[in-house]
Amino acid sequence: MSSTANAAPPRRLRAGIVGGGRGAFIGAVHRIAAELDGQAQVVAGALSSDPQVAADTNGIDFVIIATPNHLHYPVARAFLEADIHVVCDKPLALTVAEGEELVRLVEGGPTLFALTHPYTGYPAVRQAREMVQGGRLGDLRLCLIEYTQDWLMEPLERRGNRQATWRMDPARAGLGGSVADIGTHAANLLEYVTDRPIEAVCADLTSFVAGRLLDDDAHLLLRLAGGAKGTLVCSQIACGEENRLSLRIYGSQAGLEWHQEEPNTLLFKPAGRPWERWRTGHGYMGAAARAATRLPPGHPEGYLEAFANIYRAFMQDVRRVASGQPPLRDYPGVHEGLRGLRFIAQAVASSRAGSLWQSL
Repeated sequence: MSSTANAAPPRRLRAGIVGGGRGAFIGAVHRIAAELDGQAQVVAGALSSDPQVAADTNGIDFVIIATPNHLHYPVARAFLEADIHVVCDKPLALTVAEGEELVRLVEGGPTLFALTHPYTGYPAVRQAREMVQGGRLGDLRLCLIEYTQDWLMEPLERRGNRQATWRMDPARAGLGGSVADIGTHAANLLEYVTDRPIEAVCADLTSFVAGRLLDDDAHLLLRLAGGAKGTLVCSQIACGEENRLSLRIYGSQAGLEWHQEEPNTLLFKPAGRPWERWRTGHGYMGAAARAATRLPPGHPEGYLEAFANIYRAFMQDVRRVASGQPPLRDYPGVHEGLRGLRFIAQAVASSRAGSLWQSL
């Protein structure tokens, strides 16, 4: 028997988590995603801003940041300066200046940084990106993306809802409300699939709920590199919607359509021919989609698995760097995070200026 066959399996990586304690939605998602493939275990945490409640995070391979937005920058900076790899929930930081500083720290040091835009982890999204990059759509012309929810239809921030309270507080959430909370996910997904950066935005942001300090609804026109145009709508007061993230892309030869609430189906719409229904798990899917798939066809894979795909790629890089190999960085990072912060800032600036175009 070969020495390779006798080799012990790699040890599970040790992760710490900051934030994500009692009452937090995203902390549990991070912990499940990090541990889903058996490659890591969350062994330490600072789960509260109260030092009597928080635990230490010594002896870890990487840290997970699942705090409200205003703590992303100071916590990330502290760990980067200690040469500890970081997985951070979006947005990257509170301001563009903070984001630029984190980019400098990552570029100037040995640490890895992943930003959890999990919608890029779906197999069907990976397939869509491969089709666009392979020229299946022809020249890109039109992109329509929508992310709508209804959970902030009422002033929950004034009724003791912790998630709503910090998300609608400019001191903790930043410049944007819905445009930051879900609009950045939509913008990142669009740029990922098309491989075209958004170059300018024309935005109309609204706070429909009386007394609300940040926007709960946003409508944006987009100009993408290469000449394509787009529309992005994000709203958290769209009555009856749960988590409707939908993407449609149209080129000179074909179109694509994907819905996050039905994530295992990708519609391909060739000109003059019947639509094609591509399904996760089948052998006809491309290499990137197959690599992101865990189950056979017909077994739904959803949000947690997509989230875990970000972690799987990141943890592969942690092991590569530890063994002296260069990282692959097949996941969103600080540069995508900085683009998200600029997207928020320019959307807000556009709306405040009467919906004038602003360059990113």
